[in-house]
Amino acid sequence: MKWALLSVWDKTGIIDFAQELFLQKYSIMSSGGTGKELARAGIKFTEVSSYTGFPEMMDGRVKTLHPKVHGGLLGRRQIDDAVMAKHGINRIDLLVVNLYPFEKMSGQNMSLEALTEFIDIGGPAMIRAAAKNYKNVAVVVDPADYPAVTNAIHIGEISLDQRLALAKKAFARTAAYDAAISNYLYGLDTRFPGTYTVQFTQGRTLRYGENPHQEAAVYGTSGIAGAKPIQGKQMSYNNYLDVNAGVGLLREFEEPAAVIVKHNNPCGVAIGSDLSEAYVSAREVDPVSSYGSVVCLNRQIGKDVAEEINSTFVEVVVAPSFTSESLETMAKKENMRVLALPQKSEADEIRTIDGGVLVQRTPPYQEHWKVITDRDPTPDEMRAIHLAWKVCKHTRSNTIIFADQKRTLGIGAGQMSRVDSARIAIEKASFSLHGSAVASDAFLPFPDTLEVAAKAGATALIQPGGSIRDQEVIDAANRLHMAMIFTGVRYFRH
Repeated sequence: MKWALLSVWDKTGIIDFAQELFLQKYSIMSSGGTGKELARAGIKFTEVSSYTGFPEMMDGRVKTLHPKVHGGLLGRRQIDDAVMAKHGINRIDLLVVNLYPFEKMSGQNMSLEALTEFIDIGGPAMIRAAAKNYKNVAVVVDPADYPAVTNAIHIGEISLDQRLALAKKAFARTAAYDAAISNYLYGLDTRFPGTYTVQFTQGRTLRYGENPHQEAAVYGTSGIAGAKPIQGKQMSYNNYLDVNAGVGLLREFEEPAAVIVKHNNPCGVAIGSDLSEAYVSAREVDPVSSYGSVVCLNRQIGKDVAEEINSTFVEVVVAPSFTSESLETMAKKENMRVLALPQKSEADEIRTIDGGVLVQRTPPYQEHWKVITDRDPTPDEMRAIHLAWKVCKHTRSNTIIFADQKRTLGIGAGQMSRVDSARIAIEKASFSLHGSAVASDAFLPFPDTLEVAAKAGATALIQPGGSIRDQEVIDAANRLHMAMIFTGVRYFRH
């Protein structure tokens, strides 16, 4: 006789699964809420308390923590048979458990005393016992696995490979569960826990890392990490980095916008009356760098935009949606990856360093814009300032951005010297910089960057401010008749 022990918080699919087990001659053991569901459905089962000889106690805190339960899960066939028989322990061949929803309830603003009641004890103990003994016991922690397990039972038995796969998933689940509890409790009295534990699932191996001699994988089920191509080749390590950078900037815009990214930096950004205008304008900012780029768009792609995209080599296209005609058009570029723009996933930023990780989060904050020159920006300058500042926030430091009211004009990124970034932006500009606005991600330590920008034709500048030489920079701006705004917020990006 085969025994299955069922004890689940999430009752999704459990009745149908239990009925299948019953039809396959499994004896079912259960307790608590799961037992009540089985009874309502008319499914025969044995109460755990009846089997162990001990009642549920302490408001259900103790019900499965018993040698007859754990002996049935841990007992090794042919090795522990005599001990099990001596103590009346049944072999448990299948364990179906999912846990109290601590993760969900920890976000419900409950008291700690109330929340601790959602820390499952018996469930994880049973899961670990069954997973340790996977050669003899199958453990199911996810209702999504019910169909596969049912099919295996219909065929004859759950294979060893399948039991091992289920055990891996079970240990991953208890690890994530304990991590959630640990992080929450540590977080009661500190912004960052003394021990920081995270888990990402759905790992997918990538062809290689940043370079062909490096190995890589991506983990995650939401946001950019969970995105998979609608068409085209498998995403690469660098594709994911560039899409992440581009989408972060794209989300700054409400109007039709296009962001073109190369090597984790924007090389063209524009807004327009429609998506086609925005894309073509962004591409023209730096046509050379746009070759082999990642294109991020914030409106549905139609056939006209798809044809423009197809007219050059693009690695990845990201947009909220696509018309059927646009997909047919882009399918002609069979290697080009096409992604649906995912919802933003709120999470800590984590970066590895030698021996550990850096963790960063951004609490709510507010910039405080202040005109600090004799002259206020004109309306046109102010529109250009807003666009330049948005792009500046998402470009590698040191950053200098030139822009007009609808597009970037020159982008200088990732330089050790801010004035060198300005010179690079000017050199790369494909259009006149006369009347443009300039954005700097951090304060200007000297007037030189402003003077270089003014000589190139810029008439307005935005920067955080905060240098000990701010007054020198302000004096230079007034002398050159430039409008300048301080924001009070720095945007280094390393």
